[in-house]
Amino acid sequence: MLPPRAARANDSTMFEDRTYKRTFYSAPQSVTSLVAAFLEPSITVLVFLCATLYSGELIDRPALTLCLLVFALTFPGRNRFRDNLVAAAVDIVSSWVMLIAILALCGYATRSTHYFEDDVLLDWVIATPILQWLAVWIGKLVVQNLSARPESRRRAVVVGAGLLGVKVARALTDSEDYGIDFVGYFDDRTDERLHPDATAQRLGGLKDVARYATEHGVREVYITLPLGSQPRIVELLEEVQGTTASLFFVPDVFGISIIQGRLQDMNGVPVVGICETPFTGTNELVKRISDIVLASLILLLITPVLIGIAIGVKLSSPGPVIFSQRRNGLDGGEIVVYKFRSMTTQDDGSIVAQATKGDARITPFGAFIRRTSMDELPQFINVLQGRMSIVGPRPHAVAHNEQYRQLIKAYMVRHKVKPGITGWAQVNGHRGETDTIEKMQARVEYDLEYLRNWSLGLDLQIIVRTIRLVFFDRHAY
Repeated sequence: MLPPRAARANDSTMFEDRTYKRTFYSAPQSVTSLVAAFLEPSITVLVFLCATLYSGELIDRPALTLCLLVFALTFPGRNRFRDNLVAAAVDIVSSWVMLIAILALCGYATRSTHYFEDDVLLDWVIATPILQWLAVWIGKLVVQNLSARPESRRRAVVVGAGLLGVKVARALTDSEDYGIDFVGYFDDRTDERLHPDATAQRLGGLKDVARYATEHGVREVYITLPLGSQPRIVELLEEVQGTTASLFFVPDVFGISIIQGRLQDMNGVPVVGICETPFTGTNELVKRISDIVLASLILLLITPVLIGIAIGVKLSSPGPVIFSQRRNGLDGGEIVVYKFRSMTTQDDGSIVAQATKGDARITPFGAFIRRTSMDELPQFINVLQGRMSIVGPRPHAVAHNEQYRQLIKAYMVRHKVKPGITGWAQVNGHRGETDTIEKMQARVEYDLEYLRNWSLGLDLQIIVRTIRLVFFDRHAY
């Protein structure tokens, strides 16, 4: 059951405790690492099966047993997509020779080598490392191509132009395949106190970071100031959290509100992510696949309902069936969100009045679909388009974001993920009008807690609780 409203109103003190119980996470496995984990063992097994069939032999029980053994010994495969091709070839051959030696010893000990034809084994031994190297070469080209795309590039700046800042900048510059473009440094010190290699690329002081990040689309900010500058760091974090840039502190920091903190290694330089999206690497892939599958199934099931609501909206008042409104999506970019029209007006300007209880703009049929959240159903199309997710922070009107980002600390951090049709705040009693700053603050706190603790299981829990709210909650209007 949902906790009582009074209890929910007083549970804000729990956020900080939950935050520090799970402060840092290891970096999620990248998509390339996931592919590499299955690629090497899959190629090894498939080449053996193809060699067997090519020789006219049957794939019998000994052959399947060998395949299972080889897969177990080679899984997970190494991620060589960013390695030098010569080094990758040497590594592949040495690993393959060692595996063949182990298999030969196993065959000799079990007296099972006679189950396999010599020509099959010879073809397998020769072709496997060649195909593995070709797969690495193709994978490397794909990674480089994806990283070179303009939409994949991410601008990064370094705060602190000392020796550590220069090391981070060099690591960023040397990581071309990671899609990062190093822009420059920010530091309050005079040129005489900066590292000689950093003076020519200084972009301004600490007060300029947030403005520059907003105006120039900076996606990542690396802070390399010494721990003795902690008050300045805290002030800087508060300012930059008003943007959508990801924050990283080098080497580490505690005592700051962490959003998906992760320990990472970047070309030998230790980096700690302070404010980052949970949807990177395989997490991003899992989230997108689950969105596509669930949204497709739901749209298929509710098609008759969508048709019925569309007819009801059309008959209830003059105007279009679908209401489109500009909202801020991932990283603060503007998106168009679809809803069934529930009002006689379609406000989407610089000033948007929130719906209130008994609002004269709401039609009788509109009140029904708003109360049951059926007006949100067209947003499953937004999910398939990639603009939204099924679960995430609810998108607010652009006008409301401009208002609240000035009033609520870290308000824009909720845009580190795609907005959702439903969210952690909504299933915890924060639906409908936010007529006070305290109500919006509580909604943002729940959104940030979702970012800190995301898992596929949490998404499914939110979906189930949302279904229950559709039938039993009456607080939205």
